[in-house]
Amino acid sequence: MKRFVALLLVVVMAAALFAGCTGQKKDDRISISLYAWDRSMFKELTPWLEEKFPEINFTFIQSFNTMEYYKDLMARGEAMPDIITCRRFSLNDAAPLTEYLMDLSKSEVAGTFYSSYLEVNRESSGAIRWLPMCAEVDSIMANKDLFDQYNIPLPTNYSEFVAAIDAFEAVGIKGFQTDWIYDYSCLETMQGCAIPELMSLEGTRWRMEYESETEDNQVGLDDTVWPKVFEKYEQFLKDVRFQPGDEELTFSVTMEPYYQGMTAMIRNTAALADNITVERGMNSVILPYFGQTSEDNWLLTYPMCQVAVSKQVEEDEAKREAVMEVLMAMFSEEGQKHVAAGTSVLSYNKEVNITPTDSLRYVQDCINSNHLYMRLASTEVFGISQDVGHKMMTGEYDAKAAYDAFNQQITHYADPDAVEVMFTQKTAYSNEFTEHGSAAASSLMNTIRSSMEVDLAIGYSPTVSTSIYAGDYTLQQAKWVLTARNSIYQGEYTGEEVWRFMDWLVNVKEDGSNPIQHRNLMPVTSGMEYTVTEYERGKFRLEEVTVNGQPLDKNCTYTLLLVGADTFLEHETFCNCPMPEDLKAKREAYLVSDFSSQECMQEALEKTGQFLAPSEYVTILQGK
Repeated sequence: MKRFVALLLVVVMAAALFAGCTGQKKDDRISISLYAWDRSMFKELTPWLEEKFPEINFTFIQSFNTMEYYKDLMARGEAMPDIITCRRFSLNDAAPLTEYLMDLSKSEVAGTFYSSYLEVNRESSGAIRWLPMCAEVDSIMANKDLFDQYNIPLPTNYSEFVAAIDAFEAVGIKGFQTDWIYDYSCLETMQGCAIPELMSLEGTRWRMEYESETEDNQVGLDDTVWPKVFEKYEQFLKDVRFQPGDEELTFSVTMEPYYQGMTAMIRNTAALADNITVERGMNSVILPYFGQTSEDNWLLTYPMCQVAVSKQVEEDEAKREAVMEVLMAMFSEEGQKHVAAGTSVLSYNKEVNITPTDSLRYVQDCINSNHLYMRLASTEVFGISQDVGHKMMTGEYDAKAAYDAFNQQITHYADPDAVEVMFTQKTAYSNEFTEHGSAAASSLMNTIRSSMEVDLAIGYSPTVSTSIYAGDYTLQQAKWVLTARNSIYQGEYTGEEVWRFMDWLVNVKEDGSNPIQHRNLMPVTSGMEYTVTEYERGKFRLEEVTVNGQPLDKNCTYTLLLVGADTFLEHETFCNCPMPEDLKAKREAYLVSDFSSQECMQEALEKTGQFLAPSEYVTILQGK
């Protein structure tokens, strides 16, 4: 949303509710809050930062991948986190946050970048408030084994790309497919098929004007570059043999034929190509978005995230120095490798050497010639690309109608989820983690449990992204309280099985794997309480579980609701703590189909009209 609309009811929460965002110190350590756009940053970066800076008390929160989330924090009077990250980024979207963020243009860390990559983030005033983390490559992925099997050469330009599609279709294999249902697939294929036009002098000039627009000067599409974009996209959809109904294809539905050798090329990332090659033995490689000649080929990229610093950090010199040291560490070669966590990325920094993985061997010319297009990714462009793209796919729009519709929407954009007030919250609950947990997380879990009518509930992996404020809530603002749309499971378990779930979620395993790492990643329970001992910083031992103040009866049967993401705990690049096999097998039968934590929360709020009061669900003791 372009405009920074003030809420009708703005409630300024006490600074104590968000101590992690201020210069306040705990146990003589400087406190720094870092909001992570996705749980992927918890893989290697956050534990590494804690180990590298033991003198800093970090608070890590999984936030949301949109500027609207941070605008909403500011609109209701909350403090800006010390360090914020966001992947979906444009200067256009970020402009309303300018007054809350530091100018980093003269910082030491800014000096480590190639200037061309910083210029796209430079404001008209000369300030640079956002620094791009290493780049994800998101282009065309090809099954090289399939090309070899059918003796079809890998394409090197657009006509060869179309010829390869036709050759595969002739033998009953889909030449190209992607998960068209998502906004990012529509945006990236639309821009990807016309990168030479978007990177032309006229295209660059238009983008600068668009990124610098104001409320009083809304910038529509130009009449030189963008008509060509829609003409090329219309042709692209025909050339990849788009079929009616494909606009509903999801990621999993698209990937299965690729795994089976029934689709030759898809749109995806170098990181996934590496993963498929290693884990499935399919030689997957990245190809560019093709131009008329090989010299017009481009890779579509985007920073894994953009990073900014709260202006309030400048008020405390010791804290400012500490934050700058953290930034230098994050953007160092070692830091960016921890951000990437083994995935294939390219760096925007001069002295950072991240060797491209084998999946990028066929696009080395694009890398060497700096043909790396950074996608235009404002919130409105995502949404409009999906709407207009789908109508092109279904035949409702031709190229001219698509241009007109996109142009009209880009100058009159309104977020459909950010309008109608859903309910008015009477009481605020902080997300600051105390010795008894997070009041906001407890309120959320109590609310979810109320709609399911179960005895007990356990939320695991990052659960809540923000404090709960007192005031009006739209549906979008309610969704921002949850960190993610997780699956839910409901069924009957013995007290012994409940204890084993908690053991899996809390205790450090024999091989040293730690399911918690950070305090705000501790499980959030409802209908039950638990006590742990922190015997070493970041390491906990489960001591007791109680229900209504009485010890958990291991022989009793309880109805239990589980909410969380297994991958976060189980995958070796995260916590490396697999769920016990017998519990996992039993739990799978209890999946509540087509009903996620988000729908569950929404249904509960429609009944309660409030986030319910929190409980002191955990007690943390210090000991050995």
